[in-house]
Amino acid sequence: MIKLTLPDGSIKEVKTGTTSLEIAKSISEGLARKVLAAKINNEVWDLTRPIKEDSSLQLLTFSDNSGKSTLWHSSAHLMAEALEFYYPGIKLAIGPPIENGFYYDIDFESYEISEKDLVKIEKKIIELAREKNPFIRKEVSKAEAINYFTDKNDSYKIELIDDLEDGSISFYTQGNFTDLCRGPHIPHTGFIKAVKLLNIAGAYWRGDENNKQLTRIYGVTFEKQKDLSTYLQQLEEAKKRDHRKLGKELELFTFSEKVGQGLPLWLPKGTDLKDRLIDFMKKTQMSAGYLPVSTPHIGNKDLYVCSGHYEKYGADSFQPISTPNEGEEFLLRPMNCPHHCEIYNASPKSYRDLPVRLAEFGTVYRYEQSGELHGLTRVRGFTQDDAHIFCRPDQLEDEFKKVIDLVLYVFKALDFKNYVVQVSLRDPNNQSKYIGSEENWNKSEKAIINAATEKGLETIIEYGEAAFYGPKLDFMVKDALNRSWQLGTIQVDYNLPERFELEYTGSDNKKHRPVMIHRAPFGSLERFIALLIEHTAGKFPLWLNPEQFIILPLSEHYNDYAKEVLKLLKNYDIRGLVDERAEKIGRKIRDAELNKIPFMLIVGEKEASENKLSVRQQGKGDLGTFSVSDFKNIITNTINQSLENFDNKN
Repeated sequence: MIKLTLPDGSIKEVKTGTTSLEIAKSISEGLARKVLAAKINNEVWDLTRPIKEDSSLQLLTFSDNSGKSTLWHSSAHLMAEALEFYYPGIKLAIGPPIENGFYYDIDFESYEISEKDLVKIEKKIIELAREKNPFIRKEVSKAEAINYFTDKNDSYKIELIDDLEDGSISFYTQGNFTDLCRGPHIPHTGFIKAVKLLNIAGAYWRGDENNKQLTRIYGVTFEKQKDLSTYLQQLEEAKKRDHRKLGKELELFTFSEKVGQGLPLWLPKGTDLKDRLIDFMKKTQMSAGYLPVSTPHIGNKDLYVCSGHYEKYGADSFQPISTPNEGEEFLLRPMNCPHHCEIYNASPKSYRDLPVRLAEFGTVYRYEQSGELHGLTRVRGFTQDDAHIFCRPDQLEDEFKKVIDLVLYVFKALDFKNYVVQVSLRDPNNQSKYIGSEENWNKSEKAIINAATEKGLETIIEYGEAAFYGPKLDFMVKDALNRSWQLGTIQVDYNLPERFELEYTGSDNKKHRPVMIHRAPFGSLERFIALLIEHTAGKFPLWLNPEQFIILPLSEHYNDYAKEVLKLLKNYDIRGLVDERAEKIGRKIRDAELNKIPFMLIVGEKEASENKLSVRQQGKGDLGTFSVSDFKNIITNTINQSLENFDNKN
């Protein structure tokens, strides 16, 4: 007999070899019809896989992320089966689940495929799904696997098998399709009730631009047609909010092939927006005791060898820059933290000096494959609101909680409500990914969990998502398509202080190591602004908007009065402009609405004679007639309602 611990803490004692599906049936037949997979000791398994030792057990449905992922993984296999039906002899590469659906990379060789072919493939997927074919797992030897795909003439699978160890290889079969796969999968294809193949793209084999470009087909499936319909509506809304589209329309940023892929160029309005976010964070940080620093955009290669970044990321980063001195090499900085460690080391520290909080808006550079670049969310050069706190071990949890407060304040000021707080820990099955001692990792993970608990945060734990030097608390913000993006992050690090030999003199007059907290409430400013554009559909908070109002004269006769009003409002530090075009007022209003300008001030004969303004608010219509002073109060009160003083909060 074995004992299975369920999420509510209850324990079921069952026969050795019992499956998760049998457990689900023992609880409820209704549950058994909904469950897609199981999590055994934090690893996702097939429902039909026998459990042979005491374990924790969580039954997964479509409402669980791992349940969705399992359904979408199985859907990729089902799409591959449908593709082989219509295009026999194609070569299949990889077909993983992703955050919103799945894809498969295919070498179609002499076949041609276009978007119009997706409809017939969708129909075939549903036809195959209705057969309710089970997903059958089979362990195979390396020789068997190579022979199978040699007979099938699939060179991509053979290359994948070459990297695998004998004894760790498995196939999955459903219907007439067999694939190399470690799983897991849903019990049978019948769970897939609705499908939409979204688009066709190109993708280099293994992400290497030197390899052949394959055809990537993206899709998504659901258990119910109404859920697919809802998703497609969200997708249409997301297209309207796409930051690449709105960024161009609002004249915020652009890209240039001559400058280079993934290197955004900020236009005047976008620069104003970015600078206001930076000013907002600087003011917030100053009140929280941070000290501003500034470091170079490059660093000696030895700096990043010392930090460990070169060993972990050097091969995939921009290559070293050689100088006229033989053997001397520099790197575009991939991280700010090594520079800040050296600033800390610039002078001796006492226990009374700690914590030291160093903050910088530092631009870093990381090479991303061209196929991975996406607007502002995935770029090759980006600015972080980076800060590093060097503190005593007894200060760690208190400092960590203060950073949590700061992140939550930023999210509140910008009305980000749809987010998940994720505790990112080590992968227990792959310790080689990380540096540092077991003792330091245990202390770091405990500190994060304790701080999050004391702040009352509802968190999820994700294994394998830690940084190579320490665990993290990540704030995963949902966008208009319900996709998660990591914005704010807080990390505990005992390892870099050791690698850089950071010290302070304690009250015992002995040398001690500080603990380091890495934190970035915005994360990447580029990614943050992309999410902000989509979150607000370009209607930024009033305090942040580059143009808070526009004055619309009814004719050129009132341009002088409009300029007088503009000057008065600028004296109140309120931002705006005058539309002096010889256009009808209706056209001016429409253009102001399209440009997402919060307030339109219409002035004509009556307003000029009475020193008044007819005020119209974007999306709300006419508010009435106000004096300049009263309008200033509208702006001030609106801003004060959305911002609160960080000093008063803490």
